[in-house]
Formats: sequence, structure tokens, C-alpha cells
Amino acid sequence: MHLILLGAPGSGKGTAAADLVKIYGIPHISTGDMFREAIKNQTELGKIAKELIDNGKFVPDEVTCGLVKDRLSQDDCKKGFLLDGFPRNINQADKLNDILKELGMKLDATIDLDVDHKLIIQRIVNRRLCSKCDASYNLVTKKPKKDGICDVCGAPLIQRKDDNEETIKTRLAIYSEQTEPLIEYYKKRNLLITIDSNKSAEHTTNLIVEALKKFN
Repeated sequence: MHLILLGAPGSGKGTAAADLVKIYGIPHISTGDMFREAIKNQTELGKIAKELIDNGKFVPDEVTCGLVKDRLSQDDCKKGFLLDGFPRNINQADKLNDILKELGMKLDATIDLDVDHKLIIQRIVNRRLCSKCDASYNLVTKKPKKDGICDVCGAPLIQRKDDNEETIKTRLAIYSEQTEPLIEYYKKRNLLITIDSNKSAEHTTNLIVEALKKFN
């Protein structure tokens, strides 16, 4: 399966992606993870990305598209992939079409996770990540067994600098302006699946799997 996963920040893309890559045996390609790795390694790209991300902004298209093309060219993507966080706008979607054509690939479906923005804000301000293994928690819906400590490896939990209400609202505004037009873009191409992601992660995954049956 060659899939795109759309959804505003905090819509549950990460959790849904983890489920889908296990079910379909395809790699999860997250531009967010790519940039976080660059930030962690303090590369020049990482330094630029950190400043932009900390202020709720996105990395320039030309940089992101080059990164994605290189990743899709790797052997593990020959049987499929799940793109998460890309494309973010119409320009990136057009460039992705060119990339897929060049690589001899064809998109099967685009999954849009539809969530109320008030719920998104609540989810993100309560999100915590493990400082060592990146395991994700939520102080409301997925609490760690011990406050402030990762269940998996025992390392301290942290809150990302950009997981605050002001930054989230900025990111949601940018998403509405730049990324939401992709919903109509892929709908016109009969590639769109809209999923109600206001409920549990398990419920969301079940809806996606059921909807994808007609694309198999």
C-alpha cells in the first residue's frame, strides 16, 4: 500500500501510523522524525529546522521534498510506504506526484484524520515524551504508571517546547491555510478517505482498515 496520512497536529497521526505499518508491513516515513533526528545531531539543517519548529513554522518545501525523494528511493519502500507529515501543501503534493512518477510508484489512498481543534489543543498540551526512547504519553488519556517516568525504559518524561497552547494555535492556523486544501485536492482524484478521529486510537485504526479494504 502506498499511503498518505493527513491530519492536523495532535490528530493522532503518530499512533495511527504505528498501527498501520504493522498491519500492512510498510515503512512509516515521517518528515517530523527526519527533522528531529537532524536536530538531535545538530546538523546545519537541524539548526534551521529547530528554530522554525519551535516557532510553529514549517521547513521550506525544497528541503523537505529532497529529503522525501531520497527516502522513497530506498529499498524498503518498493512494496509500499506510509507518508506522515508530507505533503503539507499543494506545491508539495504536485512535487510528490513527480517524485512518484519518476520512481515508478502510484499512490493508493490518502487518509485524513478529522478531529475537533479544541480536542487537539487538549491532547497536545498534555502530551509527554520519553527523553530517551521517544515513547509517547498523555496526562489525560495515556498516563505513565509512575508520574514523570517512562514505562518502557524508566527515563524522565519531557514536554516538547512547542507543545504549548500558543504554538499549537499557530500551527493549527497554518495547517488550515496550507494543508487543508489537500483534502479537496485528493478528493477530486478519488484518493481521499476521511476518518473521524475524535474517539479512541483503536477506534480510529479500525475505521481506517475497514475503509482501505476497497483500495486493496
